[in-house]
Amino acid sequence: MRSVVAIVGRPNVGKSTIFNRILGDRVSITDDTPGVTRDRIYGKASWLGHSFNLIDTGGIEISDAPFLTEIKAQAEIAIEESQVIIFITDGRTGLTPDDRVVMELLYQSSKPVIIAVNKVDNSSLVDNIYEFYELGATKVINVSGLHGIGMGDLLDAVVEHLPIHSTEEYEEDTIKLSIIGRPNVGKSSLTNALLGNDRVIVSDIVGTTTDSIDTEFKRDGRKYVAIDTAGLKKRGKIFESLDKYSALRAMQAIERSDLSLLVIDAESGIQEQDKHIGGYALDNGKAMIIVVNKWDAIEKNDKTMVEWSNKIRNEFQFLSYIPIVFVSAKNRSRIHTLFPVITQVFENYQRRVSTSLLNEIISDAMMLNPPKEHNHSIVKVFYATQVGIKPPTLVLFVNDSDCMHFSYHRYLENRLRERFDFEGTPLKIVLRKRT
Repeated sequence: MRSVVAIVGRPNVGKSTIFNRILGDRVSITDDTPGVTRDRIYGKASWLGHSFNLIDTGGIEISDAPFLTEIKAQAEIAIEESQVIIFITDGRTGLTPDDRVVMELLYQSSKPVIIAVNKVDNSSLVDNIYEFYELGATKVINVSGLHGIGMGDLLDAVVEHLPIHSTEEYEEDTIKLSIIGRPNVGKSSLTNALLGNDRVIVSDIVGTTTDSIDTEFKRDGRKYVAIDTAGLKKRGKIFESLDKYSALRAMQAIERSDLSLLVIDAESGIQEQDKHIGGYALDNGKAMIIVVNKWDAIEKNDKTMVEWSNKIRNEFQFLSYIPIVFVSAKNRSRIHTLFPVITQVFENYQRRVSTSLLNEIISDAMMLNPPKEHNHSIVKVFYATQVGIKPPTLVLFVNDSDCMHFSYHRYLENRLRERFDFEGTPLKIVLRKRT
């Protein structure tokens, strides 16, 4: 599981600029996929071999909150969620009373705090750093998010404090399931239904689950691990507007799983946050099943299931290959329909295609629909091979890796999906210039 690094600071000190600078310079992040609604408060970053999740607390919407209350709330979130905190200050404005209050709060966490004195983009401002040493942070560094000055030093200081995580070991044939979704959609109820008992506390109060819970179980001779997504701890009204932030916990569960069960509430319907969370699983290359829960709670006729399926396909166009299952976790109804789908999707997630057959399909597809010129060149595929599973990963050796339009990339993926059963799993196609 990746470590979490949080960015905290007053408004207008440049938090988002530094956030984007870190992600833009040294980051492993999936390109935008058409149809995906992106939540820009998080990103996956790497530096000197260390990978971590970066969160921008400034992106959290805290409505009707006084200025100091807002940044204190952001600090509390950073304390709760992160291993290292970057505290952004303004080198032009200098040290403020609000900075002192927030630092006192951060200091109580006993977590490493690195102060980044931002907007120091010329030599006349360099001496402004010294007053920030009064705050007693682990390290104080001059940076300019706008110009990229000092970002290497900042990231060096961050990775010095990142803990080394040991990966939990489960047997290779164990299916690791993350149960993800918005608060109060029935994730814990679904976990209990999968387990066949009530090992996980179920409550109608949003935010009950506070830690990620791994539970191993067997069904029909198959081994599973259910990872129930933790929710954000409630600390008063200020956290009631932070629903989208709870997805950070979902990210951590997703990263440790093979297959994500995206739970949607049939009563409240599809919401934007559902798409955000589905996008996280897609970004992480995980297999997925959409589980429509509370199916017993709505009025139905013989067309309701088809109508719901069509609605989901329309709203989740970027997940067109994902199967949909309808259940009522609370009443344990239709749970039996979920396990065969889990088994099949997991098999697809590990599917291998022979090199000869793969090249035959790619060749036939390109003959049927030849590529057009893109970036002043026409792509030629010399050879294709599968190099990995979970998800299935294919490498296409080409004349120029920049001359395939994304629509043609999608066309090849669709042809492969027509020929092989890749339902429920992303298919990663990498273009590599032949040398």
